Amino acid sequence: MEKTIDIICVGEVLIDCIGQQINATIRETQDYHRYLGGSPTNVASNAARLGLKSVLVATCGNDGLGDFSIQKLKTEKVITTQIAQLETASTSIILVSKSTGTPDFIPYRDADFQIMPNQIPEDLLKSAKIYHTTCFALSKKPAQETIVENAKKAKALGLQTSIDINFSERIWPNRDEAKKVLSDYLSTNPFVKLSEDDCYRLFAEAKSEDFIFDYFHGLGASTICLTKGGDGVVLSDKEVGIIRKSALPVAEIKDTTGAGDAFWTGFLYAQLQNKNWEETITIAQRLAVLKLQNIGGLPDRINILEYLNADL
Repeated sequence: MEKTIDIICVGEVLIDCIGQQINATIRETQDYHRYLGGSPTNVASNAARLGLKSVLVATCGNDGLGDFSIQKLKTEKVITTQIAQLETASTSIILVSKSTGTPDFIPYRDADFQIMPNQIPEDLLKSAKIYHTTCFALSKKPAQETIVENAKKAKALGLQTSIDINFSERIWPNRDEAKKVLSDYLSTNPFVKLSEDDCYRLFAEAKSEDFIFDYFHGLGASTICLTKGGDGVVLSDKEVGIIRKSALPVAEIKDTTGAGDAFWTGFLYAQLQNKNWEETITIAQRLAVLKLQNIGGLPDRINILEYLNADL
């Protein structure tokens, strides 16, 4: 079957209500603006902005926020045919503080984890190149089982799997279960994206780079990308070895929410363009920098592809 879809993103669609007082705690925040959110949703939207064909598999409520989400995704040219709208559950919401560091958040989850197997038909998998998800999406059943089983099908059909290990104990309190499910998903040899913050939360203590890479390579991942904020990016690939890239300068950080998703979209885009690892990391960093300088999603009125590929 012809590969007409670049990326299938499976996981949470939700509303990010982002505080408008910079570096205020949620307790101190007085005003919030709503944005379409959810890590797989961000990746699907960003990918569509880069001209890729992206499908979002997700579930929201049959309510005003669900309608808003689907309308916005359609505007951004994301394929929304696999989004379910439920009468029995409300669209999930997350309150997020506006921060120049790692933001604080409070989740109100209802519909987002109600992802069922019939939302991922085999023909969809056969038509795609990359199958992507997140720790957040894997944290609750039935989505957890739907995502893992279809990752195994995707791998068998020749897709490249991918995961953002955006672990938070507030989303997934059972660390042992999280590690077991991650082990299951990593058996499909996904591209793995994780941050130092994610690792600290997953292991409940700081871990060395060597430990992190050994741990996730040991579970089956050949390529692991560790983001370290101002200390740049370290990629560990079983064939190529370790590649380090310094952080790119950012003129002004306006909003960190979604920066990791922008980075990972750039990474997957570059891999679809057959870029080498150094070029891939540079493109990923450039997209993250663009996001950091914009509140909400990626900025409008800019040729993103020209900006990403300049002087590579």
